[in-house]
Amino acid sequence: MSLDINELFAERESQRYTLHARYLNEQMVRVLKTIGFDKRYTRAVGQYLYDSDGERYLDLLSGWGVFGIGRNHPTVRDTLKKTLDSDFPNLIQMDVSPLAGVLAERLLGYTPYLDKVLFTNSGTETVEAALKFSRAATGRAGIVYCSHAFHGLTYGSLSLNGDQNFRAGFGPLLPECFEIPFGDLEALEKALAADKIAAFIVEPIQGKGVTIPDDDYLRGALELCRKHGTLFIADEIQTGLGRTGRFLAVDHWDIEPDMVLLAKSLSGGHVPVGAVLARKWIFDKVFNRMDRAVVHGSSFAKNDLAMAAGLATLEVIESEKLVEKAAQTGARLLNAFEQMAQRHELVKAVRGKGLMIGVEFGSPQSLTLKASWNFLETASSGLFCQLIVIPLLNDHKILTQVAGHRNHTIKLLPPLTITDADCDWIEQAFEAVITDAHRVPGAVWTLGKTLVDNAFRGTRATDR
Repeated sequence: MSLDINELFAERESQRYTLHARYLNEQMVRVLKTIGFDKRYTRAVGQYLYDSDGERYLDLLSGWGVFGIGRNHPTVRDTLKKTLDSDFPNLIQMDVSPLAGVLAERLLGYTPYLDKVLFTNSGTETVEAALKFSRAATGRAGIVYCSHAFHGLTYGSLSLNGDQNFRAGFGPLLPECFEIPFGDLEALEKALAADKIAAFIVEPIQGKGVTIPDDDYLRGALELCRKHGTLFIADEIQTGLGRTGRFLAVDHWDIEPDMVLLAKSLSGGHVPVGAVLARKWIFDKVFNRMDRAVVHGSSFAKNDLAMAAGLATLEVIESEKLVEKAAQTGARLLNAFEQMAQRHELVKAVRGKGLMIGVEFGSPQSLTLKASWNFLETASSGLFCQLIVIPLLNDHKILTQVAGHRNHTIKLLPPLTITDADCDWIEQAFEAVITDAHRVPGAVWTLGKTLVDNAFRGTRATDR
């Protein structure tokens, strides 16, 4: 007797929130219901989601960046089906996989300055591996990371998390981890001065707030790392694979890190896979003898489905020219948002590269708007962004996210496959909602009072 998964989904779909509240994370269900995000999606194609009533939504969240090539891409699905039907000898462990070798070869083709690949199951596991490799390769313990950084939520990566909201209650964390301001070369040089730091890990563009460094920062940081014998790790888990209009975000600044970390969209949205791309000498320090050939690894990391998903994803990115498409589409949207910033005083700044875009809101100048803004900020810092996110979803069928806890930025992280028609949809929806936000009294501010009255304090629809 076989399991009919479609029948099971249809039979229990209406119970999804009850099941999750009972058996999984009840607080997440409360968040979704409080902000009206309990939409009961039943189908997804590319950049679109469909709910149980057949309504179509445009997804600008893309599973926190997982669906770079969109959901259920036919190339990835067909590849996975063929892999399942092929009866490959998967995960023998005391052997090696040809698919893993080919995927490693193709990834390194994008980074000719790197030589080796370690596969993992997720972004945070990729960071954990990089930390171990850094300490083994340098013989040092120290790790430097940046304020507002996000590198994952397991213990090593959590120790590098620049947001206290994620760290609180989980200490003590990994020792010898030092935080410095993002973009501050003087602080980095001071941290490296004692020559005791194994690695500096940095997101080329920070996901929390979509913070873009000055043009001289990453190159300057790399030079400081070289000077002090410290490894430079580029966390491209969210920014890589074409997201910013280059294959890697570091390509915008023409730098060559010692390690590059990938995950998220490499999966094609189906089978989790991450990768550490590194220099050969680093690998040689870790796997330095035959009896240490297995000192680091993961049971499922090189499984054939994950490797096939990664290969199919790269094929889609190349054949559909998604890196170039992200650059072009992102430039159009950035220009549209910059024009909105000139028209609307609540829009403080617009930042982004490719299809990683942040729209930041800030305190207005007009007295009536400022009073309403201050009311919300006193109740819960960053709450205003929910007054944009909620009507975008409910009134315009666009799914977005706030870029972080107590953050005033809405982040757009859509699939790289979005069209000109989707851009029209985005621009018109944001213009309408932002225009409404400038009317006091108005529906947007009534919503804000309702959230405050419901004691919605500190809860966010945040990323990762």
